[in-house]
Amino acid sequence: MDTQVADTLLGSLIDGRYRIRSRVARGGMATVYLATDERLERSVAVKIIHPTQAQAQAQARDTQARLTGFLDRFTDEAKAVARLPHPNVVAVYDQGIHAGLPYLVMEYVHGRTLRDILTDRHRLSPAEALAILEQMLAAIAAAHRAGLVHRDVKPENVLIAESPSGGPRNLIDCVVKVADFGLARAVEASADDETGTHLMATAAYVAPELVTDGHADPRTDVYSAGIVLFEMLTGRVPYEGDRPAQVAWQHVDQNVPPPSKFVAGLPPVLDDMVIRSTRRSPAGRPTDAGAFLSEVQGVRDQLDAAEAHTTVLRQVAPPALQVEQPTMVVAAVPADDRPTWARLPESKERPQPHRRRAEPDSPGLFERLKSVRGQVMSTQRGRQAVIAALVVLGLVAAVGGWWFGVGRYTDAPPLVNLPRAAAEAEAAKGGFTLRWADPRHDENVDKNVVLQQDPAVGARIVKGGAITLILSLGPERYEVPDVVGKTYDLAAADLERVKLTVKRGPDRFNDDMPAGVVISVKPEPGTEVKPGDEVTVTVSKGRAPITVPNLIGKNIAEARTILAQLDLVPRETYKEDHNKAKDEVIGQSPADGSGVEKGAEIKLDISTGPPMVAVPQVMGMACQEAQQLLESQHLGVQIHVNPEGTVHVQNPGPNDQVPPQTVVQLWCM
Repeated sequence: MDTQVADTLLGSLIDGRYRIRSRVARGGMATVYLATDERLERSVAVKIIHPTQAQAQAQARDTQARLTGFLDRFTDEAKAVARLPHPNVVAVYDQGIHAGLPYLVMEYVHGRTLRDILTDRHRLSPAEALAILEQMLAAIAAAHRAGLVHRDVKPENVLIAESPSGGPRNLIDCVVKVADFGLARAVEASADDETGTHLMATAAYVAPELVTDGHADPRTDVYSAGIVLFEMLTGRVPYEGDRPAQVAWQHVDQNVPPPSKFVAGLPPVLDDMVIRSTRRSPAGRPTDAGAFLSEVQGVRDQLDAAEAHTTVLRQVAPPALQVEQPTMVVAAVPADDRPTWARLPESKERPQPHRRRAEPDSPGLFERLKSVRGQVMSTQRGRQAVIAALVVLGLVAAVGGWWFGVGRYTDAPPLVNLPRAAAEAEAAKGGFTLRWADPRHDENVDKNVVLQQDPAVGARIVKGGAITLILSLGPERYEVPDVVGKTYDLAAADLERVKLTVKRGPDRFNDDMPAGVVISVKPEPGTEVKPGDEVTVTVSKGRAPITVPNLIGKNIAEARTILAQLDLVPRETYKEDHNKAKDEVIGQSPADGSGVEKGAEIKLDISTGPPMVAVPQVMGMACQEAQQLLESQHLGVQIHVNPEGTVHVQNPGPNDQVPPQTVVQLWCM
């Protein structure tokens, strides 16, 4: 089952003016939407650059400079295209940036792309192909005269609209418009070009010089237009391959074959024109689209003249056997009778015949009105009817003046500081419709509460009119992104993207993170902060130069000597341990193998040894009884002379403090 992802732009308002209605098409660099210009109340096409294209500019080397350059070039190209007043160029009305993405507002063309038509029809007749190519070249020639090179001529950028006369749909009479002038150049000029020329043109239509050295001039567009003509005549492109690069290099290494190789019966003059416009050397092609247009119109005139002389003769038979046969005559379309968009720029329109003037004896409008007035005013009823009509007209004018001046207006209701649902209910009560502009953050107004309205409270508004509201997004807050493990530059970019101020704290050695990588952020990731709040970033200096040795189990004196040799400082803490000898190291921090710098403190836990035992008084006791008492106190016993006798001497003496397991010597008699 396919998964559809909702387009978040649908229904949104761009620049407070363009309401996105539906998505029309999605290409390699941008998406086209149908929108309504709410200021002029007309349909427009909005082309928005894909986020991947803008991110590619923002993530390149020298991030800010390249992103600024990309936006500047995009704006310059939009201005240049907007200065092309040609009926075959898709007009550009506006440009700007929405959510960080550049967009163009263009003329909305009701029709289909040439790609859609080729998909349905497979290929076109020579007459249809030349009619479309003429208008394409007229548009591209206007761009060449203005110093612009399209760089991406292909069927997807050719729009076929309804004929201006509104007559029957046919390709010869339809209007052709070319789109996307300069868009490929604006993106390409800002691309990172470290490894070679960045080829923006579609591989099936790319000129050889654009593949080999990235150079483009008007002859580059001539080559692509020749490939489009080849496809219209044959229903296929000259080269195919598994990868775009493989297709592109075939343009460099091979000559484009004549269309008649794939479609039998095409006139040789079409083969010659395709081969001339697609020569691998730019010097062998027409100098620009205007020169190519002149050749195309000459070829079209040749084909029209040839068709004009073609007739199917009526078969002659005896009267008794004669059968009526159809006669077909193909009428040529003279060059001067073609639509204005299909002529060369210097061609002139044929003068229109003057209308015949009215006959001198025909009565004029004034005389007829004068006669009617005399007939009406000649009777009493006619005069009364005129007076009544004047009174009615006066009343209508007075009521109409009151209505249009005062009566149809009312005061805008107070909707500011109301929650959205309450504002909608209040507007519905007064019969108003609501429009929603882009919401914005406010420190003092809760989310989904009306922040601003237009017209303002109490302002005059037509009854049942529209009120534009702006909702609050609430206080602007952002979560600190988790940038631990990223390089400092990437971390700073992520933090600045959510409007935070980055402060770099002192760098620290770290065993787990390489040098230049963020090891901590304060406030911690996930903490909500206001725009402009300061975030301190600590960056790793890499592993410290001195490796901490293993000191556990060593005597404190030996441990001090080892640390002194490494220029490290011991910090000793004594702890009671029943199982370790006195002055033995039982713990250390940092652990062995950690990296530290010169002069670092090494924390050592040192055993105080097991607790001391007081030797009990056993003199005068039987030897066996004394041995049992001493062993119960975790002391060892060694008996001398007579084990069956009485203790006369003990060592250590009574109440001496000794470590556990100390051997007490007993002399028994």
